[in-house]
Amino acid sequence: MKNLLIGAALCALAWSGPALADDLEEAAARFGIRATVLSVSLSPSGEKIAFISAGPEHSEVLNVVDLAGDGQVRVVTRNSEQNGDLTRCEWATDTRLVCQLYGIGKSGGGLLLGFTRMFAIDYDGQNGQLLTERASNRALRFAQHGGSLVALEVEGEPGSILMTREWVKDRSTGTRLANDKEGYGVDLVDVSNGRRKVEEQPDINASAFIADENGALRLKIRSLTDGRGYLIGEDVYLYRGPEDNRWSELENIMIDGEPSSDFYAVAVDASRNVIYGFDKVEGFEAVIEVPLDGSNNGKVIVARDDVDVDQLIRIGRQRRVVGASYATEKRAIKYFDAELGKLAQDLAKALPNKPLVNIVGASADENRLLIIASSDRDPGMVYLYDKTARQLQPLLAMREALVGRQMGTVTPVSYPASDGTEIPGYLTLPPGSDGTNLPAIVLPHGGPAARDEWGFDWLPQFFVSRGYAVLQPNFRGSAGYGEAWFGKNGYQAWPTAIGDINDAGKWLVEEGIADPSKLAIVGWSYGGYAALQSQVVEPDLFKAVVAIAPVTDLGFLREDARDYVSGELREEQLGEGPHIAAGSPLRHAGEFNAPVALFHGDYDLNVDVRHSRAMEDRLEDAGKQVTYFEYKGLEHSLRDSKVRTEMLTKIDRFLASALGN
Repeated sequence: MKNLLIGAALCALAWSGPALADDLEEAAARFGIRATVLSVSLSPSGEKIAFISAGPEHSEVLNVVDLAGDGQVRVVTRNSEQNGDLTRCEWATDTRLVCQLYGIGKSGGGLLLGFTRMFAIDYDGQNGQLLTERASNRALRFAQHGGSLVALEVEGEPGSILMTREWVKDRSTGTRLANDKEGYGVDLVDVSNGRRKVEEQPDINASAFIADENGALRLKIRSLTDGRGYLIGEDVYLYRGPEDNRWSELENIMIDGEPSSDFYAVAVDASRNVIYGFDKVEGFEAVIEVPLDGSNNGKVIVARDDVDVDQLIRIGRQRRVVGASYATEKRAIKYFDAELGKLAQDLAKALPNKPLVNIVGASADENRLLIIASSDRDPGMVYLYDKTARQLQPLLAMREALVGRQMGTVTPVSYPASDGTEIPGYLTLPPGSDGTNLPAIVLPHGGPAARDEWGFDWLPQFFVSRGYAVLQPNFRGSAGYGEAWFGKNGYQAWPTAIGDINDAGKWLVEEGIADPSKLAIVGWSYGGYAALQSQVVEPDLFKAVVAIAPVTDLGFLREDARDYVSGELREEQLGEGPHIAAGSPLRHAGEFNAPVALFHGDYDLNVDVRHSRAMEDRLEDAGKQVTYFEYKGLEHSLRDSKVRTEMLTKIDRFLASALGN
């Protein structure tokens, strides 16, 4: 195999402009451009890789590299749909790729709807074929779910995959051939020609299917709804044996002799005939194993008493379960597979400056592995590891535009909240800074059922490159620290969450890190909500507020969900009471003292664009300083390199003006 220097060939994909005289414009362009590697896959033979990279503006490019050939990057296909993203491509065979598109459209009534579509294409860009079953022109509604992979390989069916299918009823007037089936099922699809046969008939309550490593369907998940069709947050699991076509309900699960509190399944291991899943143990998420022998007597595999064990580690085309992962100050992996555990230790020694090592792909025989290694100051590199040759080769920089650029060191810290609780977070200082009397930003995460972790993050690193200290607090209401820390969630218990976030700003000042006259708050989604609500609670603390795709009114959030099946779950999340009005910054615009900058896409399914539009109006009516930028056709994450570059430039100039930098 040739020693590859693929990254050099990708400069045109990742960075097309020269270094600019204006440092702001250059920094915004380099940090604003989306990743060179958005998704990567290794072929069954281990001799080819396919990866999706960011193209100009909102586009994506599917590329293939023949590792056994000339090692050149070749474009397979491009996606330039404004309202669609090429999200994933996997090798079904050594010459055929299966890809998924995610898009957002509008119904006739103007309701935003997410949808997926799947297609297959040869590695040289030929013979593209839609795999999503085409809807009948008599269908009663739009089929949003265009399929997802259940198994890349099916025993005894070479070249075929298992993929889900959404069945939609037809209008029956004037025909005897109308389809009357409805719900999710599973098809066996030949990727070479698109021919399919029904593997599992549709079930109106089914929400997902899980296959074992042999490609046999072993679990069906039903998500229960109320009489109005709203999800109620309860799932029923049906399982079957390896030689059984009959579904049985998985119920009355015991875990180490105690009744399960909230078990949910993730994977099936046929070789051991067990389910892997998660449940609460002493208030923390833990990995659970349940045998599929009818006894339902599960046991704890990995658990901690300080953080949630929140990820299964799976490798290969069969998605073999090999370990579990959790994040304390930094993310760690506990391998079940001794060989991989030893390999991980060896790789850590070989890559001492990239301690976050993840296996993201494998050949069919698992002799060749795709690995991504990264750190807080390095967005990461894709490597190919050959077990036989014991050779590790760099292939692709995850963010070519940032190669060689100096980054800030991310340091785990904790600070006291007003009630004495120690709040964990991450502090990043500008390279070369003495860490005192700096312009500073508190950057709360989205969610709120999420958390920040140690590692590379393009947004805080951009601010650090502009001379700001950045503190990312994992306030109470964050996920990952157990159910007591999560509490009632960051909306119902917003006074606690916002208090912790404001205390982050005070700590920066008390420690001498931040100049109190140059302290700002920036947030995206829930983080944007927190940034705005901080003004309602303590309007003199932060001197500038930036909110990207923010929630501005909890009442809006409830109303917006009523047109979707998740409406009842949103109701439960928000609850009822005076906290709705008190916790809606839109209703308290008159209390703001700091200038505000708002950014939002008008195809946002997570937080409707009316939140920012209304916030701008209320602030203007109250005589407050506000600027608003809206992006046509873009969703919640604003996945557009040009837009992100423009947004970073605008944010920097806004902060410089507001803080007097």
